[in-house]
Amino acid sequence: MTAGLRAHGLSVGYEGSAVARGIDLEVASREVLAVLGPNGAGKSTLLLTLAGLLPPIDGSIEVSGQQLKPGSARRANRAGVVLVPDSRALFTQLTAKENLRLAAKRPELVDEAMELFPALGQRAALKAGSLSGGQTQMLAMARALVQEPLVLLIDEMSMGLAPLVVESLMPVIRRLADERGAAVILVEQHVHLALEVADHALVLVHGDVVLRGSSDEVRSDAMALEAAYLGDAPSDP
Repeated sequence: MTAGLRAHGLSVGYEGSAVARGIDLEVASREVLAVLGPNGAGKSTLLLTLAGLLPPIDGSIEVSGQQLKPGSARRANRAGVVLVPDSRALFTQLTAKENLRLAAKRPELVDEAMELFPALGQRAALKAGSLSGGQTQMLAMARALVQEPLVLLIDEMSMGLAPLVVESLMPVIRRLADERGAAVILVEQHVHLALEVADHALVLVHGDVVLRGSSDEVRSDAMALEAAYLGDAPSDP
């Protein structure tokens, strides 16, 4: 794989204490990988590590065939890794358009992002802090888009959003992969919605990968998927 992201033997956690371990994953350009699992499984910690915000306890991360410096968010971002955090982390006193201008690699990308999210474009002059939950999430994703990511990490896009809003945003993730060529890793609690847009999926339980495969394979293994969320799933061999 020459484009996208690969992690091998990755153990992640805090102060040397692993919350997820021995993770191998690979997502190529124009692919979406869904990372699923119950709360506390280590999903968000995994994304923070891939984004360089946490150093890995063990293992390696490569982007476009080049190994990333452990725990360097700046190096990861320069390599094309962009994280959409579950907190959104916007400048609430700046307008939607100002948030995008600050992040954009090229000025014209701001208008392109607004076209992808028409509802956001209509509120470009409003402060980010006054936007609805759905509009805030659109802005967070648009801010990622204007950075021209090679690897896009999305953490709990549906956090605090109504199901109908989540359904409207999920196809945008597919478009970002298909049309923009990004490799996307999506952490999401809406399992079936995530599997509809993903090419592949893995399921984490208590820090271990217990299920992986194509989205169709994971979706069809309903018993294993249910066991993962009920806490009775064996580790992936």
